[in-house]
This record gives sequence, C-alpha cells and structure tokens, in this order.
Amino acid sequence: MANEQRAEELQKQFGIPNALKFETAPGGLVHAVVSTAEAEGDVYLQGAHVAHWTPKGQRSVLFMSPKSLFAPGKAIRGGVPIIFPWFGARGDGKPGPAHGFARTAAWEVESTKSEAGKVTVRLVLKANDASRALGYGPFTVRFSVSFGVVLEMELETHNEAPSEFVFEEAMHTYLAIGDIGQASVTGIEGTTCIDKTDGFKRKQQSGPVTVAKETDQVHLNTKATCVVHDPVWKRRLVVDKSGSDSTVVWNPWIEKTAGMADMAPGDWHDMICVETTNAADNAVHLAGGATHTMRAVVKVEVD
Repeated sequence: MANEQRAEELQKQFGIPNALKFETAPGGLVHAVVSTAEAEGDVYLQGAHVAHWTPKGQRSVLFMSPKSLFAPGKAIRGGVPIIFPWFGARGDGKPGPAHGFARTAAWEVESTKSEAGKVTVRLVLKANDASRALGYGPFTVRFSVSFGVVLEMELETHNEAPSEFVFEEAMHTYLAIGDIGQASVTGIEGTTCIDKTDGFKRKQQSGPVTVAKETDQVHLNTKATCVVHDPVWKRRLVVDKSGSDSTVVWNPWIEKTAGMADMAPGDWHDMICVETTNAADNAVHLAGGATHTMRAVVKVEVD
C-alpha cells in the first residue's frame, strides 16, 4: 500500500498526460512508464533501472530476463543496471554487494519533462547511512534517461567532499539480439582488454568481438562508439558514448546462465551486454567539489 500511495503522489507531481505515468509493478516496485508516438519504455526508481525501451515500429532493444526478480532489494536482471561506485567485486577485500550499492538503492524523482518528441526522467541518489557505513563520503549522483527514437542516458556524479573521490561506474546495457552465435561487436578492435574469464589476463582484441563461450571483457582506454551487428533481426544497435574510457562486453554463456536463479536457461542465446564504463585502469579520480558526467546514446539502424 505504501508503494501504491507513493506512485499516486509521484503521478500527481511528475506525471505527464498521454506520455508518462507512475505505477506500481506486480512485484511492488514503483516505475515510470513512458508511452508516446515515438517510443515506449520504463525506468524503476529502485536502482534508477531502465527496464524497457522500444522505439516505434521496432522490436524491443533491451533484453530482460523472464525470470528477473522485480522485488525490493533485489537487482533486476536485464535492461540497464546502474553500476556504482565499484565494478564487479569491491576491491581490497572490503565488504559490499557485487557492482556496488546504487543498483538496489532507492532513488528519488527530481524532474520529468516532455519535449522534442522525447520524455525525460531525472532521478537522484545522495549519500545515506548505507553508503556511509561502507566508508563513502558525501556525494550526489543524478541519472537522466530520455525515451524517444533514441535512448539517451546520462550519469552525473558530484563529489561533495573536499578530498578526492575514486570510483568505478557503468551503464550495464543488456541488448536483445536474434542469435548470439551470429552477432558481433565492432568499434573496439585493437584495444587491450582484461579477460575476466581467464584469470584477468590482459589481451589484445583482434578484429570484432564474437561470442562462442562465456565472455567477460573489460576493454580499456577506449572512447569509441560500438555497434552490435545482428543479422538475424537485420539491424544494428549503435552505442555511442562520452565521459567513458572503458567498454565491457559480457555474455554468461550456457553453464553460467544455468547457475543463475534470475535467468532462464536459454537467455544467453538472446542477449549481449555492451557496457558504457569507467573501470579498472579507467576508474574516475574526482577532485573535491568536482563533477563527472558519463553519457550513452543507443539507437537502432535497420538493414
């Protein structure tokens, strides 16, 4: 009942007629649902998690596992999880959940607007008791997402402390594809990558990325636009970015997927993650009082 009341209050304050509505999903989480002539999509307040985006006349662009948990305190499997302030396991043996605390935190709605054929939702996360307990100082993170003929996402971090703030971040974008065996990713040829499936060895990427086994690669020192080529669905998914020096490509493949409670056995076949990231060597070193912005734009090109 509390979440239903919250959704009603948000609807009164931030809803946009014939464009944006705040609702309570079946699992009890509140999300902002966009439906316009240009696109459909939604973003959950838990984790500032974009779960769906479909431009008019297209298939859904984001992959969402049918077994994903939409429950309080549980990470959503698919869409675009927000990874912050560390990527993967927290370093130096320090405690904390995988991929940081932001993806299961309660974000607040700061603003909404509809203009130029797109609907924008802006959410904010500030330092709280949970982040302070993990040793983090004062910060403010804002996530803006615009749903239209393209998907625009922006993650802005402001360091409110006088000392340097070192963090990792990612927009962990799950992209829906027709067949992982026929898909490929271009744009990061020649980069050095950390292969997390092979003892974190550093390797040189030769040619496009293709997937024929579990793949978890952190491509370093790259600002390049990536393109996912999907011949089965006859389209290309373009991921452009700025403020990001790493790109991660991930697919869990057969065995790992089978061990994940929130993924169906065949999910590995239908998705690939191309993540806009700052991780490992490219962690952000943000001076006191400074702001860093990372941006990603996803668009569909049809063959």
